Amino acid sequence: MNDKNKAIIKHLTDFINYCEIEKGLANKTQENYARFLGDFFAWLKENNLSELRPSNLNEEHIWRYRLYLSRNKSIRTKTELKKVSQNLYLIALRSLLEYFSEKGITSLPPNKIKLAKASGDREINFLNLKQIEKLLLAPDVSTKSGLRDRVILEVLFSTGLRVAELRSLNRDQFKIDKNTDDLEVVIVGKGSKVRTVYFSKRAVTWLKKYLDLRTDMDDALFINYWKPAQNGIKSRRLTVKSIDELVKKYVKIAGLPMITTPHTLRHSFATDLLSQGVDLRLVQEFLGHRNIATTQIYTHVTKKQLRDIHRKIHSDRAFDKKN
Repeated sequence: MNDKNKAIIKHLTDFINYCEIEKGLANKTQENYARFLGDFFAWLKENNLSELRPSNLNEEHIWRYRLYLSRNKSIRTKTELKKVSQNLYLIALRSLLEYFSEKGITSLPPNKIKLAKASGDREINFLNLKQIEKLLLAPDVSTKSGLRDRVILEVLFSTGLRVAELRSLNRDQFKIDKNTDDLEVVIVGKGSKVRTVYFSKRAVTWLKKYLDLRTDMDDALFINYWKPAQNGIKSRRLTVKSIDELVKKYVKIAGLPMITTPHTLRHSFATDLLSQGVDLRLVQEFLGHRNIATTQIYTHVTKKQLRDIHRKIHSDRAFDKKN
């Protein structure tokens, strides 16, 4: 059978290869596309459409799938999908149709995939400075793991790093001596985007204390202290999950909202910058966002402050005096 005539579900491998080679998408993005499309393929099978070809896919199929996303639970997670999550599935499907179009495979135009309209603004959870201080003081820095955890919390808030970016840091990226006050490190972030991240004087101080105690040969900046390396080969680098768990641990100790995650510290970093009057475009660079629209999700949290500033600075006081 000609590749252009094979069933939709048999195009996945070629599509992922296309995402890697021609689109240059990050591995995580490829994994997400494969996962979301996997749910679409499972839906096709449940509806006796396993052999459906791209040329036979029609708007009625898309409508039925959208109804499924809206009214049912995910086949994979068994949980209801919010509008934002529904759109992730639809974006993956739209990307598959873009692939068909690029390869000359007859199918629906990508613009036939309409995204669900989310109601209201995306909720952003962040901590104020008093809460941040409580969290930073929670680890017991008299222990190796406690000192490491303090550094992790300091770095997350100082840099706005994503947890996966923090996990990927290596020791050789940090050249710290007694005269080092602040630090700049170049990283490769989400979507293979290269950016510079900046470490505050306080974060550098804690990093130096932590690195001075490291006597192992592991390349990773943050390692576990309960699982020794095997024959000096396997890294003890912390996993994303373990970083998530240690943050939850200190959130509980500090008595902070249990919805706090490592990403909450990234939100707190961005919110603090905006509250200090930093331009949104600069915040976009700090966070490594490709699109300014992504950064704009933070602006609503500073609206009250902007209103207060407007009342204080741009008032009618001068006119009041004359009248």
